[in-house]
Amino acid sequence: MNSSLNAARRSRELAEAGDLVVDVLVVGLGATGAGAALDAASRGLSVTAIDAHDLAFGTSRWSSKMIHGGLRYLARGQVRVAHESAVERGLLLRHTAPHLVRAQPYLLPLTPAVSGGQAATVMTGYRLGDGLRMAARTPRRLLPGPARISAGRALSLAAPLSPNGLRGALLSWDGRLVDDARLVVALARTAASRGARILTRCRALELAGDGARVRDELTGSTFAIRARTVVNATGVWAAQLDPDIRMRPSRGTHLVLCPETLPGLRAGLHVPIPGESNRFALVLPQPDGRVYVGLTDEPAEGPVPDVPQAPEEDVAFLLGVLNSVLGVPLGRQDVAGTYAGLRPLLAAGGRTADLSREHALLTSGSGVVTVVGGKLTTYRRMAEDAVDRVVALGRLGAGGSRTARLPLVGAGAVREAGAVPEARAVREVGALPDRLRARYGSEAGAVRALMAEDPALAEPLPTGITRAELVWAVRHEGALDVDDLLDRRTRIGLVPEDRAAALPAARAALAY
Repeated sequence: MNSSLNAARRSRELAEAGDLVVDVLVVGLGATGAGAALDAASRGLSVTAIDAHDLAFGTSRWSSKMIHGGLRYLARGQVRVAHESAVERGLLLRHTAPHLVRAQPYLLPLTPAVSGGQAATVMTGYRLGDGLRMAARTPRRLLPGPARISAGRALSLAAPLSPNGLRGALLSWDGRLVDDARLVVALARTAASRGARILTRCRALELAGDGARVRDELTGSTFAIRARTVVNATGVWAAQLDPDIRMRPSRGTHLVLCPETLPGLRAGLHVPIPGESNRFALVLPQPDGRVYVGLTDEPAEGPVPDVPQAPEEDVAFLLGVLNSVLGVPLGRQDVAGTYAGLRPLLAAGGRTADLSREHALLTSGSGVVTVVGGKLTTYRRMAEDAVDRVVALGRLGAGGSRTARLPLVGAGAVREAGAVPEARAVREVGALPDRLRARYGSEAGAVRALMAEDPALAEPLPTGITRAELVWAVRHEGALDVDDLLDRRTRIGLVPEDRAAALPAARAALAY
């Protein structure tokens, strides 16, 4: 079946939804929900997956864009979750999304605030992380090992660092996404290619083990979706559909810096957070030239909002940590945008920063299987476990998961294209691949073809996104309005001024 998602397909499949009894209904189309839809559909099960808003509307678009190997969890003795993270990172790099995930170098600057003993401890951790890479069978050509580098080499990779007292840096590597929301779109489209019905703007009003009462948010009409089994993958909103679930979300805030705010930053940074033994602020340069700085881990009290906001105290905190290693400090005026996401943690005692990132499966009295916890890196394993549970509960007769080696849309012709030969890895870090190839993989040629048909579509917008990409998102990626285009299919909307400049092009794409 075609992988394209668009308004016409939505209307057709929405009209069919009330007349069917599907094997699996998935509620929530973040990474875990879209992953569950793909996992079930790839086993030959009939699937309908719904979301009250859009693909990647919630937590899955607010991450640090890291696909990491679980080093932080290893430091806490959580060996199983650390190994699971390393395995899933390797699968993304090698098999499922090599066009969207690649190696990213990070420097931990050895400033006067980092003692020799602290540096030795961190390097030991990096080497243990490299051991996780080996245990997960991820080739070193895809993920180079750690090293200590000189101050001169550190400044060549991260020119904004203060040279005063700099003794060098610890270099490590981890996985990173070109865009977390694009991963979710690829998952949903791959599920659609296997026959799953992907329905955005469909809100579950009531949920039970045999289906849901649903409202089409575009028309206001309500209808029932009948299913043999149900997966609740709504993350921090899970308790709204099952009041027996107790969540304790934590807020992760990021800053968005415009291009040239930190000129010469060719590698990411790990900046130690004062008073913490194994927590760091992340500084991650983006392919579009922006830089993300994150992230906090603070309890999020009260009702769960649709779109969390970054409080000013988080902004001040992150600026303070970042400025501790910069030669020229940044001020609030240098922050072009912010974003915040909520981690879907189960309620437990202690600080949210210390709560386990293991996922959990909870089965309600009516038979709804809720999957919560976890993190972006392990979405595939969370989805597999959830589908295993509903297959057993519903006696669906499906085989095991097939997603560990199933390439996502766009991965076909670029498998292992992210290989970074160790001898050249640091030297070539600044040489980004073709921007379209990095975002669309094997579909980049089709996006280029739109520009050939209409040269006006080649016009670049803020962050380098072209008008053709907006049209592609409407025709093939399920974008229904300007928010979908600017805030999720692209990330132009993270900077308000850029969003305003691109708004006319987004409107035009919807009518193209």
